[in-house]
Amino acid sequence: MADWSKLPDVLAVALLTVAFASVARNARKSISGLWLIGWLMIVLHFLAYMFLTAAGRWSDLANFIGTSALACGGALFMWASVPYRKRTSSQWMLALLLGANTTYIGVCIFSPSAAWALTLAAALFGVFPFAIVFLTLSHFSHPLRWTTAILYAALAIFLLIVQNRSGGDMSLPLNAVLFTVYFGCFINFCYTYWRRTAGAFITVAGFFFWASVFIVGPCIFAFFPNLHLENEVWNLPKYLVAIGMILLLLEDQIEHNKYLALHDELTGLPNRRLFQDRLANALERARRAGSQAALLLIDLDYFKQVNDTKGHHIGDQLLKKVSDIFTERVRRSDTVARTGGDEFSIILEEPTSPEDALHVGQSLAKLLDRPFQLGEHSVRVGASVGIAVFPQDASDAESLCIAADLRMYAGKQQSRRSGEVVLNNTLIRNPFSDEITPTGFQLAE
Repeated sequence: MADWSKLPDVLAVALLTVAFASVARNARKSISGLWLIGWLMIVLHFLAYMFLTAAGRWSDLANFIGTSALACGGALFMWASVPYRKRTSSQWMLALLLGANTTYIGVCIFSPSAAWALTLAAALFGVFPFAIVFLTLSHFSHPLRWTTAILYAALAIFLLIVQNRSGGDMSLPLNAVLFTVYFGCFINFCYTYWRRTAGAFITVAGFFFWASVFIVGPCIFAFFPNLHLENEVWNLPKYLVAIGMILLLLEDQIEHNKYLALHDELTGLPNRRLFQDRLANALERARRAGSQAALLLIDLDYFKQVNDTKGHHIGDQLLKKVSDIFTERVRRSDTVARTGGDEFSIILEEPTSPEDALHVGQSLAKLLDRPFQLGEHSVRVGASVGIAVFPQDASDAESLCIAADLRMYAGKQQSRRSGEVVLNNTLIRNPFSDEITPTGFQLAE
């Protein structure tokens, strides 16, 4: 028979899981999918525990399913929070821990008197994690992996000490396993989500209290047998973690939206909005220091032909390649932005001069004047560069952009007269041109 008094707990967790699924669907992050699977395991745990009062082996089966689901859900939460979870060794660690948890829980419930099976199952907690650590030590090591191995080794030692002295009562070993799982979640979330936000605080605190339940509960039962606490008190940490995770996803989504509002989605570079803000700040700093700042506008000459002849996916790869080249060739204090479809802008801050700007523009134009190998395609675009220097060419951001823009288009016209033509959808250089300076390069006269 089912214990229908637990139905409200099942419904509460199920509704929180539905709410979490709704937020996770919009988050579009792999970690949200893993968290959702973990919460489905928690729902299964509550459903199975409704049948603990069933007769005979059905009660043992319900206990096994419910406890295993609780342990597996926690293991998924813990694994999802590690930054290296996509590594093959990390996936093996998860699989081995899931197997060790399920094996030990099964032995405790179905064969608690089999001392040899308990010993073997307990030893797996110490052997499996350290095996992964030492097998991968030569090429990968991480504090969280060592922490997990040490935590489960301590669990194995504890189980080997207490399990054969329990007199058939396996509640203490099972509570030790569950405490280890959720204390591991607490440690991993502390490491990964160490930030001052409500979502991080609630989630970390929820996992700490969730782990504490498996210590505080048995202690109260042993030392204060007349003290009765409702199930809702013990389930409160689960609700805290669910709410905290929802807040974490919402916080990440807000940060991602802020990022997209200021950055180009394809290249990750600052977009025009952020570029204009940085340009204004750069000019203000130069004005206060009595120094100079330079603006370079770089337009890819034949990007449209690449899109038309090779396809947009090759065009996207080309833009990413160009953005990587620009980012690697300028200082960290400077700004590289994508301000148009095939237009990039670079702000050079102090120390800089017209000569420095000229050198940077020449070097970048030369880099773009060579063919790029993108998969099976070889493309060549060239570039037109316009340079304006503050305060010589303009005293404000808008005028500086206009000056650089005019010189860039003047350079583009020059390149069309003296260097490159398009023949049969193929970019080629005019063999009769004596032009040796970077294509379309223009600086203030």
